Parts: sequence; structure tokens; C-alpha cells
Amino acid sequence: MKKLLLLNGSHSDIPLILSGKELGYHVITTGNIPELIGHEYADEYHLADFSDCDAILRLAERLKIDAVCSCANDFGAITAAYVAEAMGLPGHDPHEIALTIHHKDRFKRFSSENALTTPMARGYATPDSALADGAHFSFPLLVKPIDLTGGKGISKVESSEYLSEAIHKAFSVSRARRIIVEEFIEGSLHSFSAFIVDGRIVFYFCDNEFSYLNPFLVSTSAAPAIGIDRVVDQLISQLERLVSQLSLVNGVLHAQYILEGNTAWIIEITRRCSGDFYPNPVTASCGLDWAEWIVKAEIGADCADFPEVEQRGYYGRHCIMSNADGIVEDILIDERIRPNIHGSFMMWKPGRRVSDFMVDKLGIVFLRYGSMDEMLEKTSNLNRLIRVGLRRN
Repeated sequence: MKKLLLLNGSHSDIPLILSGKELGYHVITTGNIPELIGHEYADEYHLADFSDCDAILRLAERLKIDAVCSCANDFGAITAAYVAEAMGLPGHDPHEIALTIHHKDRFKRFSSENALTTPMARGYATPDSALADGAHFSFPLLVKPIDLTGGKGISKVESSEYLSEAIHKAFSVSRARRIIVEEFIEGSLHSFSAFIVDGRIVFYFCDNEFSYLNPFLVSTSAAPAIGIDRVVDQLISQLERLVSQLSLVNGVLHAQYILEGNTAWIIEITRRCSGDFYPNPVTASCGLDWAEWIVKAEIGADCADFPEVEQRGYYGRHCIMSNADGIVEDILIDERIRPNIHGSFMMWKPGRRVSDFMVDKLGIVFLRYGSMDEMLEKTSNLNRLIRVGLRRN
């Protein structure tokens, strides 16, 4: 049986693991956290840091893998490209291209040079160089590490007196020790998840994204995206130009954007599956197995027969999070939202400790709505309709 190395085993990777097995592969997971729940779904697990390109390459060569698949993390996409290039495996862009896409400073530079609609930003390699430009910045602005996801290390800075703290915070968590200072755009947050075949976007799924207490961590999505009709041509045109200029291989291309009037400001792009069971609403809305198509592309399978489908209905997903640290006693679900829940994946048991309520996720519910109005009204109230019963420490 052919071997597929999948570069983590979090809950977000379970759809990819199951798809790899459905495609007939012996699925091997890795990562430096053995207790992650996704490893239980794999055929085999090996301890290694998936962000360490050389360590994963050594593991892949020792295991004599036939294919490699990224996890739901940018480091996984970069490492998968590195391993595939070194071993001559299909399904991935060259490593340098992966760095251009997933490192924010390189992506911003590429966007500026190629007239993509993205907020203006400058990259910095030292705190002193960033602080030296402080007098030229317009506020508010965002300070971000160039290589982390999930909102880690990001600060919104309202005035110059808070700039130094934000810059040092971003540098302290960046693996590459680089940051960007980015123009702040006021608008609504959305994602646009597309599939590329032979340089063209043959499918897309769009949604609205929302945060709970952590403003930089998406915890809820609802599809379709508001106003997509105003910007879909712009997004497809710009993303296909990027695909052409970088000669991207077939597969997923996921963009996050801010909608401001009739303009879609592209914030970032990834070439990997989005997390927190993102494939679930895509599959429910479009009738295709989104995770399976992502894996098919990453193993180098022929994607010419990608089905002609469109996004339909109103679907979402919601991460259950508490509003404080403490001991979980129960998840309280209001009767008004129960009819909309068509599935869930729970990661809590009574007595589980929440040690960082800003990032800890206790479960994910999958939602179906009857109309756009119902979806928007209930989505805005989800953190009241689904609550965590907590005993404080």
C-alpha cells in the first residue's frame, strides 16, 4: 500500500486523514504533540516537528513515502513543498514559491510588485528598523509576525505610544524573526476558497468570518459571503493572475479578504486546507468532498475531472469557546439553535480545564439555515445561544 505522510494530527486534520485513507493510502501523521486527537485516525504516527523542513525530509526518506500532504497550518504547507521538491514528489509548488505565498512580508512584496489589491505594508527584520519608521506610519495599523496563523502575535495599534510594545510582541513570537506593519482596513472579514486546475479557478466557496473575544482568531463562519456578487470577478481575476505569475500547481488556493464597499482587500493567501473542519460546510453546500479534492491534488492525482458545482444554501460552523479560564461543567445549547445544528465534533469532557480561553476550542458545531436573514441573525448570537458552563478556578 502506498504511504502518505500528513504533516500533523490536530482536529483540523481529521478530514484530510480520512480522505487519504479513502483514496487507498496508508496514512502516517507526524508533529511534536503526540496527544493530538487526529493521530488516532491515522494508520501510523511518528514524532517530529512538522515546521522543521529537514527533520521531516529525513523522516519522509526513512519511511519511503509516496506522497506528502500539508496539514491545516502554513508551516505544513511550506514543509510539504520542501519535502516534495527534495524527493521529486508531485502535487506541490516549489519551496521558494511556498515561502512567497505563506510569509507575509514576501507576499506583500509580491502583491505590491504585481498590483494586487492588498493593504499596504512594510517588512522589518529588527525592532529598531521598525521603530525608526514610526514617524511615517498612519494610525490605526496592524503589526504582525510574518509566519504565524490564528492571529498569534498580531496587534492593532491605535497610536504611536503603543507601537513599541506591539513590535516587540510580534518579534518575540516570529520563528523567522521578521514582522510586517500593515495598513488597517475597516470592513467585514471573509474567505474565498478556490480550486485551481491548469491555471484556472474552476470552483470557489466564500463565507463570512467572525471572531469571539480574540479579535484576530476566526471562530465562526457563515456562507455564502455577503456582497460576493460585487467582488467575485475582481477576486478571480487577481487570483488567476497570481496563479499564472507563480505557475502554481493544481489544488486549493484559499484567500482571506476584507470587504470595503465594492473592493475586496486580499489579506493573505494559503495553499492548504483551512482549519476547524472547514471542509464540512463546503461539502454540505456544494455536494463535493472538499477534503478529498485537496488531498487528491497534493498526492499529484489528475484533477481534470473536478465537478462543475456551485455553492448553494446557507451553512456555517462555530467553534465553542468559553469567556474565561476554568473547569468545564457543561455545554449549554439554546433550543432556538438546536434545529440548525446538523452535526458536531466535541473535544471536551466534564472536568476539562480551559487554561487560555482566548484560543482554547472545546468543540465545533455545523449549522444549516433556511435563509440569509436567519443565518445572519443567528450567527450574530451564537455565543449566547451556545454557551460554556464553567466553574472558575
